[in-house]
Amino acid sequence: MTATATPRLDDHELAELLDLMRGADSVELKLTVDAAGQRSAVAALGLDPLDAQVRLVSFFDTPDLQLERQGVVVRARRVQRKGDDSVVKLRPVVPDALSAELRASPAFVVEVDAMPGGYICSGTLKGYPKTPVRDVARGDRPLRKLFTKEQRAFFAEHAPDGIQLDDLVLLGPIFVLKLKGTPVDYGRRMVVELWLYPDGSRILELSTKCAPSEAFQVAAETRAYLSECGIDVAAAQQTKTRKALSYFAKQLA
Repeated sequence: MTATATPRLDDHELAELLDLMRGADSVELKLTVDAAGQRSAVAALGLDPLDAQVRLVSFFDTPDLQLERQGVVVRARRVQRKGDDSVVKLRPVVPDALSAELRASPAFVVEVDAMPGGYICSGTLKGYPKTPVRDVARGDRPLRKLFTKEQRAFFAEHAPDGIQLDDLVLLGPIFVLKLKGTPVDYGRRMVVELWLYPDGSRILELSTKCAPSEAFQVAAETRAYLSECGIDVAAAQQTKTRKALSYFAKQLA
């Protein structure tokens, strides 16, 4: 299971984080909860698990994960009651180094993901395909049909040389339950995602989004609230996407 320690940021890292947030559209504060505390964490937040939305998340990469090493993520989702969407994501990015044309696209978002002891800034280009994800997953339609012209150009610019969208293999899907709500005594919307992996392991992630200008205030308030709920905010953190890619790549091998 992928997990990292949670040291405090040093002065250089803090300065870099501040620079990244100045150029970002939003900040998402994240915390993963260890397996032993997952059930009690959801109960402490007062959210009803029956309100959860079902999602099937599929990733696409080469069998040896060349995209992941290049910082490129290609993903498609089937979402209960909402339909399908697709994403081409690049991370890390430096907001000031991105083109004005890309930043002006309504489909493109720059976001800083911050978690205890770490952060990363990503650029995400989202689309809503007319071709069902299910058809592509079954091999009935080529993968490129899930992505817009803008997404395909973004992929071509940042993918390793010689790799096309239709060269990628399916890694997934992962069964995900997503629950949104505003816990009592917190006053902010929180998202709970439970990722269920085929080997029986799971990752529970808590998150909330905010404007970059309020990130530190919201982080302090959220940390205090979760601590009061008995949730360990200093636990080793896990990475949902990396764990999924590693698991399915090993299955292919």
